[in-house]
Amino acid sequence: MQEPTQKKFKQSFSLLDATMIVAGSMIGSGIFIVSADMTRTVGSAGWLILLWVLTGVLTLIAALSYGELSAMFPKAGGQYVYLKEAYNPLTGFLYGWSFFAVIQTGTIAAVGVAFSKFASYIFPSLGETNILADIGFIKISAAQITSILLIVFLTAVNTMGVKEGKLIQTFFTLVKIGALFGLTIFGFMAASKTTWNANWSSGFSFGKMDGDMLVPYVGFAGIGAISGAMVGSLFSSDSWNNVTFIANEIKNPKRNIGLALFLGTLIVTLIYTATNLMYLAVMPLQGIANAENDRVGVDAAKLIFGSGGTIIIAVMLMVSTFGCNNGLILSGARVYYTMAKDGLFFQQAGKLNKNAVPARGLWIQCLWASVLCLSGKYGDLLNYIIFTVLIFYILTIIGIFILRKKRPDIPRSYKAFGYPVLPALYVIAACIICIALLRYKPDYTWPGLGIVLLGIPIYYFVWKHKHVVEEAPGDDENFTKD
Repeated sequence: MQEPTQKKFKQSFSLLDATMIVAGSMIGSGIFIVSADMTRTVGSAGWLILLWVLTGVLTLIAALSYGELSAMFPKAGGQYVYLKEAYNPLTGFLYGWSFFAVIQTGTIAAVGVAFSKFASYIFPSLGETNILADIGFIKISAAQITSILLIVFLTAVNTMGVKEGKLIQTFFTLVKIGALFGLTIFGFMAASKTTWNANWSSGFSFGKMDGDMLVPYVGFAGIGAISGAMVGSLFSSDSWNNVTFIANEIKNPKRNIGLALFLGTLIVTLIYTATNLMYLAVMPLQGIANAENDRVGVDAAKLIFGSGGTIIIAVMLMVSTFGCNNGLILSGARVYYTMAKDGLFFQQAGKLNKNAVPARGLWIQCLWASVLCLSGKYGDLLNYIIFTVLIFYILTIIGIFILRKKRPDIPRSYKAFGYPVLPALYVIAACIICIALLRYKPDYTWPGLGIVLLGIPIYYFVWKHKHVVEEAPGDDENFTKD
């Protein structure tokens, strides 16, 4: 018997819910880890904070720019739709292909494994060292199985309807925001003036940390170092665009998406900056740079709370990664839904179930994310995606300029803040980062570019054999023919 279907999405997300999608999808485990590598790369407290602030400013500019596009096209699929409308179906597909192959599913897999890693602080049997099966070419650990079970559970919850998914998202995001603020406040209460002054004694000195030495960069290598350091902060601040994927499930989308993007990214930027200032108040710079397994948050919690700090931070991180993965899983399937409507993804992903959610798309996403968990390659994939993500952010924001000329007739209830100066500044800054990464971090960039380009032959194969889904007028307001 065929599963009953619903033809339209329901507008169920309030402004608060949408803001929690933005903030919750951004805050995962990165803020507790990446500052170690950033500190080793830039060598001083001043540069560490400067790069987090710069990341926050760039993210805010991008989010405010996306507000114009979301007001023009309040449809499921978000960024995929913007790229298709501004350029052509191929550009939209290359984003959707990269999104499914690596960006969203790889992030879901990595966040799932991060959940299990921190759960192993409390339940050691869930760790990566507990190998459950060794079949020669692959070893399966308890951490991988735990991450898959988490992904399957959250996928199942989100197939039950929007209400269940949004309740989890809003609750867990509010909890982790509160917990991060609490950690920061307790950290400043436990701050050492001596540590703080020592960390800032070098001010904005810039170089690579080599033991107790600071080795200055020569020439343009400094730009490469800044770009490499920002890979961590940019990845920790990514996924803010997930709210655009659920655009027509948000109440008053032309107003609330842009506002949610601004509020969510601002909240996270303030939290991230405050958290790093707290690290500098309780830990020496060498301690941040050389934290065990780069887990700066764990070492800071031990200094703040004593021996119980490990358990406290482990619970915080479990809450954080649980909520983060829910937001990623909930929103990701909406991109595949719209691609399927355009004949560029599995046809079943373009159907809503009786609960008005794309259940088949959710399960397809779940399957591939689980494969990535088992492959053990999710970490490598994540190294590739920040370059890929930046390319598509650049193209999308350039799309605002294109659409101003190409489609001046479309109503714009919200316009990009600071246009054309701020969007242009974002494009320039992101291009500089991408060029520097191509030159100085080829292991990050060329494989990521290869994944994107692999989508070109796939596109032409799919496009050539695709069957356009014809619908009666009014059946689905999300589907717009190219």
